[in-house]
Amino acid sequence: MHLANPMMTASGTCGYADEYSDFADLSKLGAFVTKSISKWPRPGNESCRVIETRGGMLNAIGLANIGLERFIKEKIPILQRMGIPVIVNVPGWCVEDYADVAERLDQELPVVQGIELNVSCPNVKNGLSFGTDPIRLGELVTMVRRRVRRATLIVKLSPNVADIALTARAAVEAGADCLSLVNTFTAMVIDIEKGRPMLANATGGLSGPAIKPIAVYMVHRVYTQVAKAHHIPIIGMGGIQSWRDAVEFVLAGATGLAVGTALFIDPAIPDKICDGLREYLQRKGHWSLRELIGTLQID
Repeated sequence: MHLANPMMTASGTCGYADEYSDFADLSKLGAFVTKSISKWPRPGNESCRVIETRGGMLNAIGLANIGLERFIKEKIPILQRMGIPVIVNVPGWCVEDYADVAERLDQELPVVQGIELNVSCPNVKNGLSFGTDPIRLGELVTMVRRRVRRATLIVKLSPNVADIALTARAAVEAGADCLSLVNTFTAMVIDIEKGRPMLANATGGLSGPAIKPIAVYMVHRVYTQVAKAHHIPIIGMGGIQSWRDAVEFVLAGATGLAVGTALFIDPAIPDKICDGLREYLQRKGHWSLRELIGTLQID
């Protein structure tokens, strides 16, 4: 994929296509990443499904979506009119789920240019089973790779592992074209008056600025341990709110940048980040953001 700029939406934060069109010019994004699209429609978890936390947000939406067939029929025409690359996030509960949906979406070029395998959702049952096991992850990516021939195959890595470089390597060796990281961290908020979790699902995924330093570290680890040697681009995400945050991710090794939680505060944040990046590059005397990718200096 060729992006006009590095900014994109994080999956699950901007709906299917046009939900944010009244609030921001989505055509200015480098790419648009949809919410998860599963083989069959899903109602998701019961309410309460979203809780604001200090420095972030906890969600347990449960991958609620309209399903593959309605997505292709109703949303692909809208996405086509946006005029930018589209990446579709794909969850699954078995290898066949992932492979079937990915193969069908692979036929939707030139609209769908990327397929992001969601192997790391912490708020559904078995949502982490592939993302935390390098062997199972490798088997999954190998199967999907056989059936995805045109779109860029992206694997979204879970941060809920002992060493994220191990799962990154498994994904790359199995055929991933790109890695995105990090997904949300498994977390809990408790109502101390009721003595019960505030989310109906009990646990959910923590996102927002609270996780940014960990996300930056993990991007750098994957870049230095796996991605750099294999020439695999990384889409960095996790608490990006400003152009300064974006620069941190680029220096750590990210090529693309995804914004999620911050969109709930200001839908125009990606465009503002692009403006800040341009000014930063000019001030530093650089022509392109590529000159900065992975240039973090550690003695």
